[in-house]
Amino acid sequence: MKRVKVALIGNPNAGKSSLFNYLTGLNQKIGNFPGVTVDKKTGISTLSPTVQADIIDLPGTYSIYPRSLDEQVVFDYLTETMRGETPDILVVVIDASNFKRNLLLFTQVKDLGFPVILALNMLDLAEKSGISFDLIKIQQELKVPVVAVNARTGKGIDALKAALVCPVHVAADSFYKSSEVAGPVVSHIRERFKIDSDYMALLLAHLHKKTTILTEEEKKEISEVVEKNHLQSNSLQYRETLARYEAIHTVIHKVMSEDARQGKIRWSKKIDQVVTHKVWGYVLFFVVLFLIFQTIFAWSEMPMEWIDRAFGSLKGIVSGYMPDGYLKDFINEGIISGLQGVLIFIPQITFLFAFIAILEESGYMSRVMFMMDKIMRKFGLSGRSVVPLISGVACAVPAIMATRSIETWKERLITIMVTPLMSCSARLPVFTVLIGLMIPESSVLGIFNMQGVALMGFYLLGFVMAIISAWFMQLILKGKGKSYFIMEFPTYKFPRFKNVATSIIEKVKTFVFEAGKIILAISVILWVLATYGPKSAMEEAENNPMLTTLQGGEYETQLSSLKLEASYAGHFGKFIEPVIKPLGFDWKIGIALITSFAAREVFVGTMATIYSVGNTEDELSVRDSMKSQVDAEGQPYYTVARAGSLLLFYLFAMQCMSTIAVVYRETKGWKWPLIQLGYMTFLAYTSSFIFFQLLK
Repeated sequence: MKRVKVALIGNPNAGKSSLFNYLTGLNQKIGNFPGVTVDKKTGISTLSPTVQADIIDLPGTYSIYPRSLDEQVVFDYLTETMRGETPDILVVVIDASNFKRNLLLFTQVKDLGFPVILALNMLDLAEKSGISFDLIKIQQELKVPVVAVNARTGKGIDALKAALVCPVHVAADSFYKSSEVAGPVVSHIRERFKIDSDYMALLLAHLHKKTTILTEEEKKEISEVVEKNHLQSNSLQYRETLARYEAIHTVIHKVMSEDARQGKIRWSKKIDQVVTHKVWGYVLFFVVLFLIFQTIFAWSEMPMEWIDRAFGSLKGIVSGYMPDGYLKDFINEGIISGLQGVLIFIPQITFLFAFIAILEESGYMSRVMFMMDKIMRKFGLSGRSVVPLISGVACAVPAIMATRSIETWKERLITIMVTPLMSCSARLPVFTVLIGLMIPESSVLGIFNMQGVALMGFYLLGFVMAIISAWFMQLILKGKGKSYFIMEFPTYKFPRFKNVATSIIEKVKTFVFEAGKIILAISVILWVLATYGPKSAMEEAENNPMLTTLQGGEYETQLSSLKLEASYAGHFGKFIEPVIKPLGFDWKIGIALITSFAAREVFVGTMATIYSVGNTEDELSVRDSMKSQVDAEGQPYYTVARAGSLLLFYLFAMQCMSTIAVVYRETKGWKWPLIQLGYMTFLAYTSSFIFFQLLK
């Protein structure tokens, strides 16, 4: 079968990733803001019975001149074709409702001399705005094949596949005459590096210091040519943009008609007058947040109870059919309790990601970023920092990768350093358990759930601490220059159920299969460590004089408690107990702190395993088990002071190996990951210490 290479390129929000999903069947994340596709993605598409294509989805870029790391990915890809493998076809995806602005990138790509197909997306939205196109005229003017597609519904995908199978003619003429403005430089570079395109040669003259394909010697040689011919790069780039828009203006008059009736205001602009209002916009945003966290608690309660009962019944079945012994305990307390600790939080994670997906799909998330941009700048961050910070509510790993869209190193580094303070989904199970311990299930004003209010409060506290930390860092870190956040609002759209469902399924799968396998593995290891211990210590626990006066269930419970304390897990916990005691934590919590260092959500599985070891009431959930714990005076162990202290620790502590790894990769060294780990641990320890000591 014949194999071709196809690259998708276009402005942010033009619909590249949606098109990529339809062509390849993959489920890449799609959002209405820059930074979603932070690296090029690849997939395979069958174009015809005899032709297959490797599809490459490049990050969104407004121009070929890179201003951020994700735009640098596009620039690198295009310039590497000089000495590497050239794509057979470049598909430039254009948002028809923003035709003029999107054409700038198209004219640059076409002038590089690649075989190009123009995929005109979102024609339905353009028509609703009174804009119509003559596709045949566009094809004649631009001298490339033009295919109308709808990347949201898949309409036109078959026509695009058919066009990709056919040979694409490369027109010799160009929109911008590079040789006329920098003739000697262009000629020298073309001849020296055997380049076919004038514009590619001019691009190297402008950006040779940024490219990765040239050696230092070659860069030096180009610099000398540029200097010798007095090429003023910045002013030339400015004049190039003006010249291209002049050419684009001519094309638009021939191919596009716009029914822009006087007095007619687009409906999405009317909505924006309220949604982005300097007062009502923020009020609406907090109302939306409030409703989300309310529903996470209120709506998920019933399905969580179903899952809890199902696991209780499963343990009952195992207990009924298996004889007493280590195997039964291992299955019930190690495996089933570990699985219960993972699966019971699926309803809450489902609701959280459903709301995030709906906000992104509808276009509201872009407005949120616009509004938050005004706040972020007061703390020394770029408007583009809003994207990683909001993404951090889901997971810090892709959020940190999204910082590549930030132009300056200082702002990018600060964003990387504070993003893990945003409460990611891994913290949600921990929050749920601990809030349930310290906040009663009462309602506020008869309609609001008090626990939901507390959950929203902790999410906001994470955000506040992130921007305060950013403010401190901007004072300490050296670096100059500010970046600018430029974003065109997408029009409001009804969320597509398929995209929302796909996003939810992907996130839940990631939680269950990636986090879940770690939780289950650690649960099993913990069961072993909590069941076995040094022989002498275990014998001492079994022969404790305290047991001689006890009988029945009371005897079993006390014996299990003494054996847990004598186990290897108990020894680990006691080893760190002096350090964590000022925070109100005992050796059992110490075990959870150690095991959850790799991933925060392991805390719940750890507590489930520890408190189910020897528990005579197997059907108890981890929250009920923790709630039933008493101290030496017979009072509830998890007081507001202790549960709150633990919650603050998990709110601010790093405790995520994946995040540390991605920070190492993005900062290219161990210096910043270690500093980040250190300051977040200090923040977590200090805040927990102060909270517990004040409220104990």
